Amino acid sequence: MTMDKSLRVRAGSTRSRNVLTRAERIEQLKAGDRFADGSNSPYGLPKTRVVKLSMKKKKKKKEEGEEGAAAKPAAGAKAAAKPAGKK
Repeated sequence: MTMDKSLRVRAGSTRSRNVLTRAERIEQLKAGDRFADGSNSPYGLPKTRVVKLSMKKKKKKKEEGEEGAAAKPAAGAKAAAKPAGKK
């Protein structure tokens, strides 16, 4: 049986979830020293904040273009110096 196009999940279209699984909540509580394995119950856990990641657009830097042009002659000078030293 085929799956409907609206139900398919693509790698680029994954969204951040606003609800964590119990295991994920326990991991966050352990990281903040708010949960101990022996003394706390895994039921009735306190709320945890979900960190939403936002992807920002990278700005093009003019300095990188200038540095790249300056680095190429320096690399050529090093390459030219090596064969001369081997003779």
